[in-house]
Amino acid sequence: MIKGLAGVVEVAELRKKILFTLGAIAVYRVGAAIPIPGINGDALAAIFNAQRGGILGFLNIFSGGALARFSIFSMGVMPYINASIIMSLLQGAHVLPYLDRLYKEGELGRRKLNSITRYLTLFLAAFQSFGLTIAITKMPTPGNIPVVSNPTAGFYMITVLTLTAGTIFIMWLGEQVTELGIGNGVSLIIFAGIVERIPSATMNMVKLVQAEEISILKAVAILAVVLGVVASVVWVETAQRKIPVQYAKRVVGRKMYGGAQSYLPLKVDQSGVIAVIFAVSLLAVPLTVLQFAQDKPWAVKALQFWTRGSWYYQLFYAGLIIFFCYFYNSVSINPMDLADNMKKSGGFIPGYRPGDSTARYIEWVLERITLGGALFVAAISVLPDMLRSQFNIPFFLGGTSLLIVVGVALDTMGQLEAQLIMRHYEGFLKKGRIGGGSRWFNVGGR
Repeated sequence: MIKGLAGVVEVAELRKKILFTLGAIAVYRVGAAIPIPGINGDALAAIFNAQRGGILGFLNIFSGGALARFSIFSMGVMPYINASIIMSLLQGAHVLPYLDRLYKEGELGRRKLNSITRYLTLFLAAFQSFGLTIAITKMPTPGNIPVVSNPTAGFYMITVLTLTAGTIFIMWLGEQVTELGIGNGVSLIIFAGIVERIPSATMNMVKLVQAEEISILKAVAILAVVLGVVASVVWVETAQRKIPVQYAKRVVGRKMYGGAQSYLPLKVDQSGVIAVIFAVSLLAVPLTVLQFAQDKPWAVKALQFWTRGSWYYQLFYAGLIIFFCYFYNSVSINPMDLADNMKKSGGFIPGYRPGDSTARYIEWVLERITLGGALFVAAISVLPDMLRSQFNIPFFLGGTSLLIVVGVALDTMGQLEAQLIMRHYEGFLKKGRIGGGSRWFNVGGR
């Protein structure tokens, strides 16, 4: 481990990438602290304190606290992720043949797909910014103190433009980190926003113990649960189903090649935490739409129904996670392609004929391990929030936050290790290490 860290410092190119990544995250955190003019900070803080367990508080976690300050980065990367979801669904369902043709055109086609995603991000950012601005200005506050004392048309225009520009800047910043830094830029931005809350969450727990609102035994039990969740996430994230592959022997001239045994590794949780991020992004869409009619009685009832912590909300959230786990695997892994590549290289799975039989077996295995991984991710995302709402257990960091933090940390460490191994340094981990490739869904097409 120490030799690996020394290798990071010694390699100039790798050192520049890490410094660039840290600098980009610092820029993002500075922007998240700059509020939009004309906002009453005390009234806004009262709203988020009253709705700490609601969907607004949930979205505030993913914006790194920027939403609670109503800063220039309040929208975060959610519009970018929503645009990527829409593009992925259109490609996966083969709705538009034009998108399929672009995907098959190679690098040039992927660049065009990235451009379409960016334009769609711009539209969604403007739409969601307008909905968020209306919600903030009309949302009731304790004491009936207005968040915006004079919400004129000019205020709406400037606020929407500022929030939209902030989202586009974060999108560009994330792409620069992916290209010039270490790790996936979008995921690291979300990671930085969640990690920023850990010191305050720790202090809140200490204050509750000092005020004797919770016992020391209960605080230790909560800490043990958090450590258990982290350990289980690491275990599942690194778990693999290894399918044995046998390569036939070939005689070339006087030499014999092949005959070796290998395996095809299929990860239990292939999607990582991208399924969770996609689910959270989609959950924010109904909230945005309802803000345009929040004065209507039906919209008020719908907002009350869409309350985080209720069993139907959690059930829908878990269903979305499971869906996106399967969807990601269907997009990223093609059993027929794996079988064809295996056949071309002279490999086969013992007991199965090369070709269709091998593809069906790989698909059969993939569907079953994906179910286990999806159920685990859904349970980790939902259970801490249900315990907090039903038994009033103060989990300041939910299962979703822990999943993202651990998943991004593992992915970034894997990429760092891959960079070190490429330069003939020993990695951070010994045998059985995590693969160096990024497993994040490539929302930027890079």
